[in-house]
Amino acid sequence: MLTFEEKMEILNAFPELTMKEVSLGRVNYHYEDSVIDKKNVVYHLHPNGNGFVYAGQIHGMKTDEKGMVNIREYSAQELREIVAAAIESMSPQEDPEEMTMEEWTNENDQVLVIMKEDGGWNIYAGLELEGAFNTYPEAADFLEKEGFTRA
Repeated sequence: MLTFEEKMEILNAFPELTMKEVSLGRVNYHYEDSVIDKKNVVYHLHPNGNGFVYAGQIHGMKTDEKGMVNIREYSAQELREIVAAAIESMSPQEDPEEMTMEEWTNENDQVLVIMKEDGGWNIYAGLELEGAFNTYPEAADFLEKEGFTRA
């Protein structure tokens, strides 16, 4: 388990985060540019090493009812990865209405492509049409249910 100081050293390496002292020696790390209501990336990091990362927007991450993940036993690499993913999930995303093509992959390295065409969203496997949807969220939901994630 990493110490409080080791965790703080890792967290301080993220220039996007601002440390805020709270009660009982605990600290929070805020992401001020968050596009969601939450600003806390790291919540109540305690001198005993306990603390939480907001992962409520990270696809596939198991969280508590508040969207938090306990990081007490996380390795340095695990901590860096979850914090980077949390920041990414809270950052402005490309507007799907502005893009024209996006690749998605699954665990078998299969690639499907969402393309905006004729006012709708089509999904292709190579040259084969796999599905046609009226909106980007419908197409993305289909791909997620099929086990695909954005490449």
